[in-house]
Amino acid sequence: MSRFPRSLQFRISWVYALISFVTIVIMGAVLYVGISRVVLNDSIRSSQMAISKSGTLVEMYVERLKVLSTLLAHNPQTIQALSSPTQNGEQGVLQFIDTVLTSDPNIKSVIVVGKEGYVLSNEKKLNMTRSSDMMNEPWYVAAINSSMPALTSARMQNFSMDKNNWVISMSQEIKDADGGNLGVVLLDIEYRGIESFLNDLDLGKQGFAFIINSKGGIVYHKDPAYFTDADKQARLRDIVKTEKGYIPSQNRLVYQTKLPGTDWTLVGVNSLDGLRQIRDQLMRSIAIVGIGLLLLILAAAPFLAKGITRPIHRLQQAMAKMKSGSLEVSVAETGLTEVQGLAQQFNATVLEVRRLMREVEAKEKALRGYELSVLHSQINPHFLYNTLDTIVWMAEFNESDRVISTTKALAKFFQLSLSGGSETTTIESEMNHAAQYLFIQKERYGEKLQYRIDWDRELSERVIPKIILQPLIENAIYHGIREKDGPGLVEIRCGRDGDGNVMFIVRDDGVGFDPSLRLKRKGAEADELPDSAGSLAPPKLGGVGIRNVDDRLKLYYGPEYGVRIDSRPGEGTTAKIVIPH
Repeated sequence: MSRFPRSLQFRISWVYALISFVTIVIMGAVLYVGISRVVLNDSIRSSQMAISKSGTLVEMYVERLKVLSTLLAHNPQTIQALSSPTQNGEQGVLQFIDTVLTSDPNIKSVIVVGKEGYVLSNEKKLNMTRSSDMMNEPWYVAAINSSMPALTSARMQNFSMDKNNWVISMSQEIKDADGGNLGVVLLDIEYRGIESFLNDLDLGKQGFAFIINSKGGIVYHKDPAYFTDADKQARLRDIVKTEKGYIPSQNRLVYQTKLPGTDWTLVGVNSLDGLRQIRDQLMRSIAIVGIGLLLLILAAAPFLAKGITRPIHRLQQAMAKMKSGSLEVSVAETGLTEVQGLAQQFNATVLEVRRLMREVEAKEKALRGYELSVLHSQINPHFLYNTLDTIVWMAEFNESDRVISTTKALAKFFQLSLSGGSETTTIESEMNHAAQYLFIQKERYGEKLQYRIDWDRELSERVIPKIILQPLIENAIYHGIREKDGPGLVEIRCGRDGDGNVMFIVRDDGVGFDPSLRLKRKGAEADELPDSAGSLAPPKLGGVGIRNVDDRLKLYYGPEYGVRIDSRPGEGTTAKIVIPH
């Protein structure tokens, strides 16, 4: 005997608890994934917006500085001072410089340098190389040729690690009325002017932001070590080249934004610590709620199971139904101990009857399958012989393309005919089977035969007996189109009729025939349809006869279904098949 309790109440309880547990786990997983995805997308959007906002602030600030340098470079007093230096001109330029300095406390110095070494600046002591021909100074030429901001140490000194000495330098060429070089305007902005827009970015404990220029030089990073450590700089360049978007394996977001008006790229790397915390909290909340629900279910399961077992006491009513001839009753012997004796007696009574019923049913199924096999086996090889003969004829005329297409169609035709040994197929496969057959016949008859196929794609997966259209098409070609003078058309349609039944129609515009005649041939079977099926059809000439199709449809769906044929001499023939919905 089993070591576990045999009580039906107990079994219902633990099955119910198991199903509830699985349901809770699945729902918890779905909620966790769904909410995590929403939070992730929100975190990504927030991070991207924050980085884009900081980039926009830097961009606006740089653009503002460019405007100041442009105003100073195009100031008539500046141009006059460099063209013909006078005390009044110098004083006007210095006053403009003071105005620029007042407008932005982060501007460390403003310098106007003439091409002959003439200098105007707010700084009294300038540490920079000058000569009577500044075009010989590399830094001067570089300043003329570049309007991009660049990170340097103040006054062209060697780069030091003192951030207080770092400046962002911007230059603007000063030209005369003819476009000739007069000098250069230099603006030195303290590094903290750019740094202030980026230091407050919240990118998580492991997150960081940096600015890199088009040459791979680091313009900004919170950690000054990145300005001197080549390995760290290489890692930042790799991030720019290889990492973009959300990286699940590292749970971090890498977002890049170009800063217009500069050759800088702002890169934000967010470690998404907030997302990790939310996920942990979400997991704990789901676990607590799930455990609470499971405990509640475990407490309620016995009461539920007890209510379910009460109908078992109606066993006597089931036995009464059995005596009245109903076999749709059974009692499981794994039930409660109290009902096992009665269940064994009841099952012993119905067991033999059910066995006999199964044998009868099996015999009927075997007979039905045999009849289907016999009817289906009536397919003869004439079509195959004719098609192979056509292929040989094409090969003799070196029509290799037609040989290949016809051979493929023949292979597809028989593949659909076999359909894995099944007696049934889908409407889609049946229509494809008809299409392959018509393609092959088209290769044989050429312009003599035209065809159209149209069917409702919503019926594609509907299961039907296979090879019910090809015999009708074969008769349409052999007895309608072939006997007609000139080309003929075969139409195949499939859809629903007004009652919702599936309807197939095979119509040709061939010679037609008189349906009132019953054609018979001596020594051969005439392919007639019963009166209930519709008008008489012509005798079968190879392939599967219409009578075969009609018999199979009646065997599948009942005697009221089959093939209906309507024809008139000289007007063509229409064959119709209706399958119940």
